[in-house]
Amino acid sequence: MKQKIAHIALVVEDYDEAIDFYTKKLDFELLADEYQPEQDKRWVLVAPKGNDSCSVLLAKAVGDKQKSRIGNQTGGRVFLFLQTDDFWRDYEKMLEREIKFVREPKAEDYGTVAVFEDLYGNLWDLIEFAD
Repeated sequence: MKQKIAHIALVVEDYDEAIDFYTKKLDFELLADEYQPEQDKRWVLVAPKGNDSCSVLLAKAVGDKQKSRIGNQTGGRVFLFLQTDDFWRDYEKMLEREIKFVREPKAEDYGTVAVFEDLYGNLWDLIEFAD
């Protein structure tokens, strides 16, 4: 059997502001933005450039329960992990683009890592794994 995770849903407040953040601040590619009239919603996928596996589904919150999860889908834990081949290049670029880091870079046995927030406050690791 062969399986993989295709998409991870990320609850957002607004499609367009989320697309703007991920494509302009993090340099993700917009893979799909298709209106689905039968559900009156959009199918919006973004992914890091060069990624050929899992993408992020930007899912606009509907109703109070979903809206309450925006920015805190994991109870304050790091939610997603953005792996890079050059930590310091991407870290400096993200600082220039005013990405908020909540944990400064740290060298660990497994690699270099720092924690940043997306536009809604979800926590992400920026990580370059050690060889």
